Amino acid sequence: MRPIAVAVFIAVVALLAQPTANGATNEAVMLLHGLARSSRSMSKMERSLRKEGYTVVSLSYPSTKKTVEQLSLEHLKPAIAKCQASRPDRIHFVGHSLGNIVLRHYLSEHTIDNIGRIVMLGPPNKGSEVVDTLGHLTLYQWINGPAGNQLGTETSSLPNTLPVPAADIGVIAGTRSVNWILSLYIPGTDDGKVSPERAKIEGMSDFAEVPATHTFMMRNRKTIAMTLHFLRHGRFTPESP
Repeated sequence: MRPIAVAVFIAVVALLAQPTANGATNEAVMLLHGLARSSRSMSKMERSLRKEGYTVVSLSYPSTKKTVEQLSLEHLKPAIAKCQASRPDRIHFVGHSLGNIVLRHYLSEHTIDNIGRIVMLGPPNKGSEVVDTLGHLTLYQWINGPAGNQLGTETSSLPNTLPVPAADIGVIAGTRSVNWILSLYIPGTDDGKVSPERAKIEGMSDFAEVPATHTFMMRNRKTIAMTLHFLRHGRFTPESP
């Protein structure tokens, strides 16, 4: 066989051997980072998703400079429109902390016809007691910005007034904290910012806990493995109902 023919044959074989997500070749995953973070915090998750054949869009946005509503409409909305331009079969979402509230706000006002599954990592779906206790402090407001002050546990807080997204949702909560000061304000087990009970959302398809902190749970090996499994199968492990 001629060298050129061999090279072409190898390239074709390599292309056919590439992993695909859910048996498809045209599915996207959008990553939404947490408060005071950037897309770099989701880099390990991004690499793992790309290896599985997904097209990955890791969005960076000024989480400490704007309200949740502004982040949703000024940053997430155009990012979704740009992703849709490539005509993916489905768009999945993996959010960390605040990123999930930004997504929930967007979905409260917009419909995504080809929405896939949503994995929420450490989401303050019912708010956080940390905001209740410290949100009035100038230093807290300076560090976390207006969006950080919208995440309280009161019934009128933004997370508690947003509707549940119409999609398959998996929630992963952390159970390890290295910030014992913040944990003092949170009843029971917590990840340093959010308790598992306040991470849960009505109608979720599956729920899991990992021994990880809020800050680094998106880089946890078990978290990543469960995220990949949920995006494929709609549950975190084969044993899940």
